[in-house]
Amino acid sequence: MARAQSLTTAKPSLYKRDFYQWLNQQAALLRERRLDELDIVNLREEIEDIGRSEERAIESNLVVLLTHLLKYQFQSDQRSSSWRGSIVEHRRRLRRLIGQGPSLRRYARETYAECYADSREQAAAESSLPADAFPPESPFTLEQALEPGFLPE
Repeated sequence: MARAQSLTTAKPSLYKRDFYQWLNQQAALLRERRLDELDIVNLREEIEDIGRSEERAIESNLVVLLTHLLKYQFQSDQRSSSWRGSIVEHRRRLRRLIGQGPSLRRYARETYAECYADSREQAAAESSLPADAFPPESPFTLEQALEPGFLPE
């Protein structure tokens, strides 16, 4: 019974109490090469989550970029500077992500068709056009979509 009681009154780990302090502690332990003191379980989980976060950022920015490229191409009478601004902004975000992690370009290629399908649905939701007004496959390549200055006509 004493063991069960001590488990319920145990102080939460630093990881649960103060994530920021835990991060700094883990970084210090790494710098000092005190590897046996690292919180390996939580550290591994956080590193894996960073990778997933980078992938989500690629997907999110790619969907927004493709959505605005579609609207720009298929709603030429409603083109706006905000669409062009969004295109420039999301290209910049994608360039930075890929620049910091060049292997993310491969991930962007792998997920491009799925992102395009999502952007097609999003473009329909944001316009007066039905989803089938947009081509079932992307009318532009990933390279074109990321190319500064490219605007579909």
